[in-house]
Amino acid sequence: MGFALWTSHDTAWAAGTHEYRPMGVAVIARSSLFSARDFRPARRLPSRSGPHFRGLFASLGDVNGFLSRTRSQTAKKFTRPGSTRQFAII
Repeated sequence: MGFALWTSHDTAWAAGTHEYRPMGVAVIARSSLFSARDFRPARRLPSRSGPHFRGLFASLGDVNGFLSRTRSQTAKKFTRPGSTRQFAII
């Protein structure tokens, strides 16, 4: 198995192969996780000027782990002036 991952502001795209056969392409919201049912052979990747290439991964679990880690790293905490409550911006 092998997967390539691209991300944009609100979507994540993956192209996968299984035993050297193309699985197709899947697109999900960045707040979600990929599953094998998301891949469609007829779907094509968007143009090169769209999403940013993030890397190659050995399994779908690795792709989902990367998405989860990047979500938690990009969540920024801040406190409103005059308040002690913290909010997360994702």
